[in-house]
Amino acid sequence: MRKQFLGAALAIGAFALTMTDAPLALAQSNSSGSLSNPESSFSRGDRRAAWHAEVERTERGYRIGNPDAEAALIEFISYTCGHCATFAREGEGALDLALLAPGLMTVEVRPVIRNGIDLTVSLLVQCGAPEGFKDRHRLFLMQQDTWLNKARTAPQSQQAIWARGDQAARLNAARALDLDDMLAERGMSMSDINTCLSDNQAALTLIQNGNADRAEFAVPGTPSFALDGELLTDVHSWAGLYPVLAERFHPDNAAD
Repeated sequence: MRKQFLGAALAIGAFALTMTDAPLALAQSNSSGSLSNPESSFSRGDRRAAWHAEVERTERGYRIGNPDAEAALIEFISYTCGHCATFAREGEGALDLALLAPGLMTVEVRPVIRNGIDLTVSLLVQCGAPEGFKDRHRLFLMQQDTWLNKARTAPQSQQAIWARGDQAARLNAARALDLDDMLAERGMSMSDINTCLSDNQAALTLIQNGNADRAEFAVPGTPSFALDGELLTDVHSWAGLYPVLAERFHPDNAAD
């Protein structure tokens, strides 16, 4: 059976900050083989599976999708990276529908810890059951402009506290930026939230995992991507990733 895309509607967001030098323009295609076109030649027309709802924790992150999929993508992201939020808005919904749901590919999300706020948010994203990871991950990226702007306009004295990244700093940042409320509003207890933020071993593991990824993949910035174990050079956006995946899964390149 040929490997083909399922159709998906793209959610295009205009929000962008200046954390990396990655290009922001969204690649658009009017061809018959477009991921964004439900009538595309990529489309199979059969009922979509639900592999996009399967999440498991890995040694360095969280993997979404069919563990027996033919392809594996790693996303290296920072929660304080504006381009990572842009990628989440532009590409993650399309990936869910086109490649994850039918079980053609997995996506593993691995956080890159660049600062104390990154560490705080990463601990909150992994706080709770694995099946809730995607919701927490997207929650903090989709609302990034709100809480990150608060961080940027905070007094320098408070920013200096958050930069330490220790237990007290993480609790302070989560309270001052309403990060804890974002989870509490979705049913998590403040006791559980504070327990996650206070977990020094989990914080150390996040830092060590990020260092291991930098050593293994030489991750140049965020977002970055590795496909089937190989870092994608100069790919830091949905506009850059889209043609790589389109080539990888185009029917003309698939064996019967």
